[in-house]
Amino acid sequence: MTRKRTNTNTGRQTVVIVTFVSFLVLLAIRAGYLQVMSSEYLQQQGKARYLRDVKENAVRGMIRDRNGAPLAISTPVDSVWAHPRTFGESRDRWTQLADILRVSTGEISRSYNRHSGREFMYLKRHVTPQVANKVKELAIPGVYLQREYRRYYPTGPVSGHVIGFTNIDDHGQEGLELIYDPLLRAIPGKKRVLKDRLGNIVESVENIRLPVPGKDITLSLDRRIQYLAYRELKAAVKQHKASSGSVVVLDAKTGEILAMVNEPGFNPNNRSGLRSRLFRNRSVTDVLEPGSTVKPFTIALGLESGRFKPATLINTSPGLFKVGKKTIRDTHNYGYLSVAGVLEKSSNVGATKIALAMNKKELWKQYSDVGFGSLTGSGLPGEVVGKLNASNRWVKIDHAAISFGYGLSVTPVQLARAYTAIANDGVLLPVTILLHDGNEIEGRRVFSVTTARRVRAMLELAVGSHGTGAAAQVQHYRVAGKTGTVHKLISGSYSEKNYISLFAGMAPASDPRLVMVVTVDDPRGGDYFGGRVAAPVFSRVMSGAMRLLNIAPDGMELPNDRYIVQQKSRDTA
Repeated sequence: MTRKRTNTNTGRQTVVIVTFVSFLVLLAIRAGYLQVMSSEYLQQQGKARYLRDVKENAVRGMIRDRNGAPLAISTPVDSVWAHPRTFGESRDRWTQLADILRVSTGEISRSYNRHSGREFMYLKRHVTPQVANKVKELAIPGVYLQREYRRYYPTGPVSGHVIGFTNIDDHGQEGLELIYDPLLRAIPGKKRVLKDRLGNIVESVENIRLPVPGKDITLSLDRRIQYLAYRELKAAVKQHKASSGSVVVLDAKTGEILAMVNEPGFNPNNRSGLRSRLFRNRSVTDVLEPGSTVKPFTIALGLESGRFKPATLINTSPGLFKVGKKTIRDTHNYGYLSVAGVLEKSSNVGATKIALAMNKKELWKQYSDVGFGSLTGSGLPGEVVGKLNASNRWVKIDHAAISFGYGLSVTPVQLARAYTAIANDGVLLPVTILLHDGNEIEGRRVFSVTTARRVRAMLELAVGSHGTGAAAQVQHYRVAGKTGTVHKLISGSYSEKNYISLFAGMAPASDPRLVMVVTVDDPRGGDYFGGRVAAPVFSRVMSGAMRLLNIAPDGMELPNDRYIVQQKSRDTA
């Protein structure tokens, strides 16, 4: 009996041992097969589960001024991101992270729920180095830093309207950042990496596409003059309690924009709480009736026709002139004025009589030739053409009013461009915001050299101590220019309380290097004449620009009572 039980136990043990050994043999065979026969296949499959293609950011092109000073640069910053599956295992530490990132735990939770099935989620973009270091010190599993680039504007609001800005992905949204985005934008690279189960990169496998940095562009702007214009315009808008203003400075020889500023401004480095209306570049997007600043072109036509000479007398008495049912008025009865005197005293009656002596098609052509009603070629986004109605639509009062700047609309940059024709001996130049490449500039002759110089001499009288623009004088330099004071058109009629103050001019008058236009919209500080609001801005900016550019003086020292003379001068523009 005992022997049978022993035999049975021995048999069972044998079966178990054989079975176990067989199982081990099968495992060994299988392992050998996988290691030897299928090794390459398994490695490929393993890598496929942890291989990832990741973006490698490149830097956006820089924007520089004409002297190489940076106006827009991209600086490296870190963004905080997470591997959702791993990050979800550390919920107890979300509050700590939220405090550092200055976001709510609820925001993190909602973002996690949206991305829970993915491999990547942003927690916060473009954090400061201090925040990045604190996140790194937390060492929360599944939370990482990614190198990106943030756009920075060294001049802030000084050139904000021209330069514009980019969004968080470094794509242009306004200004030159928008219009030149295809050139400035970097092309990100792509590389294949091996990640562990926590999302850490453990090996760079290969470069699929190398990153391509954006191209730099150099502007015609001079940062020094830009700042000077910004400072003086801002002070004038504040002093006169105006709603807005613009300053445009052009190189009279090349048509390059050296400065372009607007008020109110905005800081492209901090756009929180700003409204989009502040982003527009008023110098190219806003139109206005130019008033007396266009009288030089009416005079130029009269001189070109041969019917008038600078000394030709025009009877402006009694300071009124009826055209149809409308009455054209001067602020004083100037009696007989020479053509030069019409500009010096800014006589509306005198300008009207010169214009009506011309065919209206001739006057329209003169205004069209100097660029009114067409784009300047600046390349700035949002530029408008203004309004210059065809002459066949003019009635007699239109023919008269357009001679002293009513019935048409222009942008500040259009008006500045028109004055380059006077400054450049009758040749109108295209306007550009890019640095000139040194090639010959193709201008277009719009009146003769003699006419341009005669008009320039008349505009010097307008800035003399007895002219309307005395406050535009610049110490040691001869200045030629014209004031303008325009009644604003509100709800279809001209207001008696709302004005636009203008000054357009150039220096040095003997051989103009710079042309400048100043506009101040709706001054409410008591003064509103162009000679008292806009002309002083011209004087201060031009004075500084002459020194900055080291332009040789061409005039005599102004008398000590210069400012007394300016204040007493009668501004009739």
